[in-house]
Amino acid sequence: VQLVESGGGLVQPGGSLRLSCAASGFAFSSYAMRWYRQAPGKERELVAAINSAGVNKNYADSVKGRFTMSRGNAKNTVYLQMNSLKPEDTAVYYCNTNSGPLDYWGQGTQVTVSS
Repeated sequence: VQLVESGGGLVQPGGSLRLSCAASGFAFSSYAMRWYRQAPGKERELVAAINSAGVNKNYADSVKGRFTMSRGNAKNTVYLQMNSLKPEDTAVYYCNTNSGPLDYWGQGTQVTVSS
């Protein structure tokens, strides 16, 4: 299983970024996917989740209305569209899936929101 995130960077408050996570090594279209983030000195937190079909989505209260998670099963990729970014969104963002008790993580992509 391999998960590779991309799309992070430095953006001003109020700006937008689109993160991508390219997946390989498993039957992607059969698995739920998640985005987590971890800010310096804080625990990793769940940001968004999407079911295998891409129909059911859940978001952390802190990002509802600003972030949108989607997936392209034909491309084995999940996305996180982040709008109206705030300095408190600054973190390393990780893509995640699991197979039973086994958790799989990407290497993360840094998002920094600062003027």
